[in-house]
Amino acid sequence: MLALEFKLLFMKKRPIIYILFSLTIIATSCSVIKPYKSPVVGKQDLYRNQSSTDTTNISNLHWTEIFTDTLLQYLIQEGIDQNLNLKIAYSRTRQAQAYFEQSSLAFLPNVNAGASVLADKTSNNKSAPASTSNPTFQLGINSNWEADLWGRLKSSKQASLASLMQSEAYSRAVQTGMLAGIANYYYTLLALDQELKITEQSVKDWISTVDIMKALKVANVVTEAAVVQSEANRYAVEVTIPDLKQSIRQVENALSILIGRVPGPIKRDQLSKQKTVEYLTTGVPAQLLANRPDVQEAELNYRYNFELTNVARTYFYPDLIISASGGFSGSSFSKLFNPASVVASIAGGLSNPIFSQGINKARLKVAQEGKQQALLGFQNILLVAGQEVSDDMTAYQSTLEKTNLRDSQIANLQKAVEYTQLLVRYSSANYTEVLTARQSLLSAQLNQVNDRLTQLQAVVNLYRDLGGGWK
Repeated sequence: MLALEFKLLFMKKRPIIYILFSLTIIATSCSVIKPYKSPVVGKQDLYRNQSSTDTTNISNLHWTEIFTDTLLQYLIQEGIDQNLNLKIAYSRTRQAQAYFEQSSLAFLPNVNAGASVLADKTSNNKSAPASTSNPTFQLGINSNWEADLWGRLKSSKQASLASLMQSEAYSRAVQTGMLAGIANYYYTLLALDQELKITEQSVKDWISTVDIMKALKVANVVTEAAVVQSEANRYAVEVTIPDLKQSIRQVENALSILIGRVPGPIKRDQLSKQKTVEYLTTGVPAQLLANRPDVQEAELNYRYNFELTNVARTYFYPDLIISASGGFSGSSFSKLFNPASVVASIAGGLSNPIFSQGINKARLKVAQEGKQQALLGFQNILLVAGQEVSDDMTAYQSTLEKTNLRDSQIANLQKAVEYTQLLVRYSSANYTEVLTARQSLLSAQLNQVNDRLTQLQAVVNLYRDLGGGWK
């Protein structure tokens, strides 16, 4: 390092040189650090087969407008208040706030106070014992201040600000994810409740079918094989009930943890009473930058790495450190505060890197690659966001298309069960036709529940993937 010291007197005697020197530094520093600009990425056509310019977006709705079930609203609010991951995210934000405040203070000088007592041992003759001189008492304050010639401190502060904003975006992402998780678990519970209800009713119907088969066996209308097969089908349905009850408890436990409770039962409504928003609007892809927290987080990560690149670039230029000290120095404590004991000094040091073993070049290369990785990550997040929104809309539209078809299928299967039972009594149909029709009916009823669950969860996921739930 090449060092150069100058006195404050130099600045007093040669103000013109100082002014020119300062202007040169300012002009040069403008070219050292680069102003941040948002990355240019393709934001159009992110949503498949959607070219609407309508900026209406369901993510701008408050979550109580999306989820109208009061029991679900209560669970979501409890999650916002108690979810542990969300509390951790808030703690990270407070931590980032502290780092940002620290970076703001870097522009101020360091000030330290100190006190000391010095005593020297001297001897005029090698054979004579050493004698101790009078001690020297010192008390003073010293200060160091780094002039931000090239914008290093400014860029560090901007990096800390980006990190703070990134942690805030992360908190919003955690909240939107938590909210969607609560809603999806809640709807899954309602679907499982409905499946359990359908299955239990199917078991009752199978018991009735077994009784009919036994009666027909007595009348020599069907064989023993029909009775045994119908009983086997009854047990095949009934054996699924413990699995459904186990799934219900597991989802209840998972939902309890998500809202910050110990595992336990969840109070809930019925699947048939759930309503969804009348129109699902996605807005335009560019709104993802303003609404979706993980997209915001990715861009802020790029901004953070951009500022680190600025910081790395400033290490190739000299530092200016101004030091000042003042205090008292005396041969005794009683004389320490005499006017004659006052000492003071001020000096500036300019150091410029000449050989640093490639550290500065490596630092800049690392920062540049970090910026490039952050840019690629941001682009990837945008693509994934577009895919997720497209998938959600496809899932929702698919369930809408299946609704009427599924209703017609179930209506016809119910008639098939009734007709085949009548035909068997008159030996006009085989008993296997009855069993097949009832199995098909149960399968269609369970699929109908799954269709409704998929529809509800598509709304939840679309709301989350558009960035809803944190405003």
